[in-house]
Amino acid sequence: MTANDETGIEEEHALRCVLFRHGIAANREEWKGKDGDRPLTDKGKRRVRGAAAGLRRVDVCPTQILTSPLIRAVETAKALHVTLAVHSPLRSVNELLPDASPEKLIGLLHDLPRGSFLVCVGHEPQLGMIASMLLTGRSSSAFPLKKAGACLIELPLPVKPGGGRLVWWLTPGQLRTIGKQKISKKD
Repeated sequence: MTANDETGIEEEHALRCVLFRHGIAANREEWKGKDGDRPLTDKGKRRVRGAAAGLRRVDVCPTQILTSPLIRAVETAKALHVTLAVHSPLRSVNELLPDASPEKLIGLLHDLPRGSFLVCVGHEPQLGMIASMLLTGRSSSAFPLKKAGACLIELPLPVKPGGGRLVWWLTPGQLRTIGKQKISKKD
């Protein structure tokens, strides 16, 4: 049994999952088309790129990115895909739609290979409910993510509600600040 000293989760069984909320999208009240077609604003795109740079600095190296099929999530996922240099193609999944139950995504996670590191791009309140389910075993809206905010949860396989361990939870501002930091020459 090879345990990671920091986490207590066996490395060869661990699944790392970043939950990332889409960036700022066109205002719902001003948007004339379908809600699912609302794109990111220019400010939203800039903030997502800044947050993605922060993810890169905290060593997020995903093996794959899963995204909600809604345009604002897909645009966010594409920016993460480029910045994080992910080799596998983006995968759009209905399990990340705003009205999907957290159990649906957990079922999808259950089938991933050991050592997977994925980023899931979606919406609130669903992502917060997924985080709650993974960490506490119960679905609650007490864990909201801000737009372009993220958290990293490590999970043992097989994935079970309440089996996750929170590694970090970062606001969009924190991610952007981390992304702007210079690398120290002392290191």
